[in-house]
Amino acid sequence: MPITATQKEEIQHILDALLQASVPFRKGKRHLADMFLELVDPGWVDYYEVIPEPRCLNGIKDNLAKNKYKNPLVVYEDLMLVFLNALYYNEEGSQIAKDAATLKDLAETQWRQSPSLPPPPASQSDKPTRKKKESTPLPVPPPAQPDNRTPPKIRLAPVLPKPVPVSTPAPAPAPVLTPAPQPQEPVAGPSSSPMQGIQTQAQTPTAPQPSRPPSQPQPHPQPPSSPDRPSTPDMDVDIGGTPEPEDPGQGEGEGEGDRDGESDAIVRQLERGLPRWEGFADVGWSGDISQGRMVEIVSAVKEFKDANGARIAATIEALPEETTIPDLSFSTPLSLAMIETRAREQAYGSSEAFDREMSNLFLKARRSYDPATEPYGHVLHLQRLYHALTSPTPPSLPVSPSPTHFAALHAGPGSARPLHSPGGVPGVTVFRVPTKDRTFVDVLRYKGWEVRLADWVHLSNPDDPGRPVVGQVFKCWVSDEVSKKGQPGITVCWYFRPEQTFHPASRQFWENEVFKTSHFADHPLPDIIEKIACQFTARHIRGRPRPPFWYPSWPLYVCHSRYNDRERVFVRIKNWNSCVPEEVRKSQEFMPIYPFERTVYPRKVVSPFLGGGAKGVPGGIGEALERAEGEKVEGGGTGRKRPKRNVGAGKAAAAAVTPASAMPQTYTVQPQFQVPTVQQSAGQDRSIVSALGGMAALANNASLERLSPETTKHFDRDPETNELLWFASPPVDMAHIPAPTYSLAYLHHLAKKRKLSSQDGSGETESPEGKKKTKTTTTSGLGRSMSERVEMLLAEHGLQ
Repeated sequence: MPITATQKEEIQHILDALLQASVPFRKGKRHLADMFLELVDPGWVDYYEVIPEPRCLNGIKDNLAKNKYKNPLVVYEDLMLVFLNALYYNEEGSQIAKDAATLKDLAETQWRQSPSLPPPPASQSDKPTRKKKESTPLPVPPPAQPDNRTPPKIRLAPVLPKPVPVSTPAPAPAPVLTPAPQPQEPVAGPSSSPMQGIQTQAQTPTAPQPSRPPSQPQPHPQPPSSPDRPSTPDMDVDIGGTPEPEDPGQGEGEGEGDRDGESDAIVRQLERGLPRWEGFADVGWSGDISQGRMVEIVSAVKEFKDANGARIAATIEALPEETTIPDLSFSTPLSLAMIETRAREQAYGSSEAFDREMSNLFLKARRSYDPATEPYGHVLHLQRLYHALTSPTPPSLPVSPSPTHFAALHAGPGSARPLHSPGGVPGVTVFRVPTKDRTFVDVLRYKGWEVRLADWVHLSNPDDPGRPVVGQVFKCWVSDEVSKKGQPGITVCWYFRPEQTFHPASRQFWENEVFKTSHFADHPLPDIIEKIACQFTARHIRGRPRPPFWYPSWPLYVCHSRYNDRERVFVRIKNWNSCVPEEVRKSQEFMPIYPFERTVYPRKVVSPFLGGGAKGVPGGIGEALERAEGEKVEGGGTGRKRPKRNVGAGKAAAAAVTPASAMPQTYTVQPQFQVPTVQQSAGQDRSIVSALGGMAALANNASLERLSPETTKHFDRDPETNELLWFASPPVDMAHIPAPTYSLAYLHHLAKKRKLSSQDGSGETESPEGKKKTKTTTTSGLGRSMSERVEMLLAEHGLQ
């Protein structure tokens, strides 16, 4: 319902009435709206900690002039926020609160008297009243629908104790306003004092934010407390748009690294109220499958045998006909046998109906098995076979096993290498997005999916079907090459799984963590398994993506670091915008989130190689460096560490990696002058884990028990890894003996001897060791060349 010219004119008339409202003051008039023209000055930190959605009249006026409003009710919502914010933040009875109440009544009256404007939504209560402070269980949020309105930028603050209620009646939460799709930007501007502020329930139709339990009251009165809202670290969090370059290990929630029952309840509470996926769209289906071809396809899928001679369709046939999987888009019975019967009876009225039902069968099978398991791999193997059978160039029947499991590429993550790169399978990926011989398009449609720029997808992995490639779409295109004319495809950036990397055995990972790489690959549409979502850590710990970017039934990954597979280096990402396509880096509409009640960290899991869980994968246990983005790594940025100078031979040994073997390297240390220091013995790892043989030995033989949150909250954590700092004994108070140094008198003696030597043309200088003397002679102290002086100094210090 866009704003018409008549509605815009009447809204402008309401704004003019608010700006002209005045009362007698001394010898003149005082305009009531003066205090509401601009936003509160940013110096009032407390205001922005309490008020999540600040508004001002000039901001509304500017947005109206720029045609940023698409629904008049959104204008009404912003007008009400201006005054409700002030009523909530300021003491009742203050001049600002009185002016806000007057202007609020005036705006409501003017709005109702405008015939072309829609009636305002009903308020929760006519008079503002304070909520009673009582402990209540987390409410179940009602289902919400996706919207196109850009959420405002909110200043989130740490959990603050609620103040003591004042004796006078206090304002209540804002009325529930009917939201409407409208892109809007928060307006800003300085002001002299804070006077606006309330959190309304008139945000976009999102999952309601669960209330947090009230804390102990303050011993002194304060302004009315803000309504219940999520508490997260004190940082600017743009609830809509690309993630910020924030370190999740900072601020509040740093000690919440261990997932507890309360965190699980918060996640379930939010996801329970999110919109559900409605199923495949009516786009991209095969339209040329005949009735006889349907039977051939089902039989080919059913009878297909892999390279080991196993009929892998038994995995799908083992599923029950009843569909009882939560959050699935359908609940009707479905099985491969039912589809085969319907195909033979010619019960499908169209090719699209058959194609859709087969896709639903594979969807049901994917959700029935755990990822990275053999049955899950069989399902994805058969799905890629089905895509090949319904493609314009299907394989001949009977179908023979494919070395790439029918994937279009020859190698997957961990074994693929860019063109002209050593090792692996070259020519599979590139380091830049190709632009030659192709026409870029906005969207591609394939088997019910609409794939757009910046979408996340599962793609067929030619090396391991059970571990589909996690990729983000950087370009959608149609080929202009002569041999591939008109064929659509996507260019994606690959993300590696932990088992596709080399890392130490002690490294821990987030649950469902992946790592961004520099590999870009072109995939045809039949390689697409499904759409998924991936969040960077700064967003993942604060909420879940909104539709259509993610639904509760879709796989969800988290990314915290880059991985350089050539150097085996992990790099913590600080600039998240550099990891997404350029077209969405500053977009406020890219992957907004529904916020949690508080920061929730994912679970931590050990290396997948411990206990023999990962087999036949390209990664392994080995030395790998981890650094922050922008840090230099010794040895030219390589993850294979080289020894520093003047260290023991034991440290200089190259670390072995598994399963790949490291080439021996020889380093020649040049002699140089060095001040004698007290040699300190290298620290030994005396932990219990090392004493018992390391994590690899403990994986199957030890029982690990997690400390309860009541215990861990009393201990500090590592700021980078968020691991608990646990010491077996108190620190030892011991004096550190300083290294011996030369006295000033001795250094002065050496300086005098050098000076005399340079003046006389010859002399003896004593080396810093004080024992060995070196005879130096020159022909002329004044005519000595620079090279001769350098040689003399080298000889003096025994370096020649």
